[in-house]
Amino acid sequence: MADIHKVPLPVGYHPLPKGHLANLVTCLEMTAKPALRPAPEQGFTLERMGAEDTGRFRALFRSIGQDIMWFSRLMLSEETLAAIIGHPGVQCFALVRDGHDMGLLELDFREQGQCELSFFGVAPSAVGGGAGRFLMNEALTRAWAQPITRMWVHTCHFDHPAALGFYQRSGFRPYAVMVEVHPDPRLTGAMPRHASPQAPLIGDNGT
Repeated sequence: MADIHKVPLPVGYHPLPKGHLANLVTCLEMTAKPALRPAPEQGFTLERMGAEDTGRFRALFRSIGQDIMWFSRLMLSEETLAAIIGHPGVQCFALVRDGHDMGLLELDFREQGQCELSFFGVAPSAVGGGAGRFLMNEALTRAWAQPITRMWVHTCHFDHPAALGFYQRSGFRPYAVMVEVHPDPRLTGAMPRHASPQAPLIGDNGT
């Protein structure tokens, strides 16, 4: 879980190191299972992924996350990624329709009594077609089928513009806002330079 007890930033503008981005992160949680919102029947299914599915996971991660600044899992070795998605306390799924992977869901139960919705997203071609609502209903059902008292997620301003409202309509409540500073993955080579165009690309030379 993200540490929200560090010394807060003082009021004002704060320059970033060159080649870095600042990411405004909203943390949300729920402490009881909410009523599920209606989801259209669209022929979606979930397929469990495990340690042997790192290639499938990476392909989904890239297709969903290229324009919303998903990069964390691209930095991991095959062994580290396999250990996470193959861990017995982690449930990782591909959302599938007509034989095509269209979404990614990862539920992390490694902290006792809690579930982190660690990754949740659908491919750009599936946005607005009911895939997200189907996937969220599956996430909530599977999470609260376990002995948990809290489910949490974080989103950021690089995410889809509708993401924060979607999480709140699904029953999550904001409880903290943080600023994350990290190297720009487009400059490190982890992501292509054209990814996430909503974030200005400012190189080490200031251009």
